[in-house]
Amino acid sequence: MVVMWILYVALCALVAYLGRERKFGFWLYLLASFLLSPLVGMIIVLASEKKAAPPMEEATAEA
Repeated sequence: MVVMWILYVALCALVAYLGRERKFGFWLYLLASFLLSPLVGMIIVLASEKKAAPPMEEATAEA
């Protein structure tokens, strides 16, 4: 039984790790995986959008 819990927590952590660059981030995907299931959490991660990249500053050329 303990092995199953360790596996469940590890799968939830894996889903959260994969979602760290997504819209809701690591902690919300970890919570969703714990409450729903790692499979549903993975579906949510795959369906969510990636975080928008921060705008790049224009490089100023010094003459």
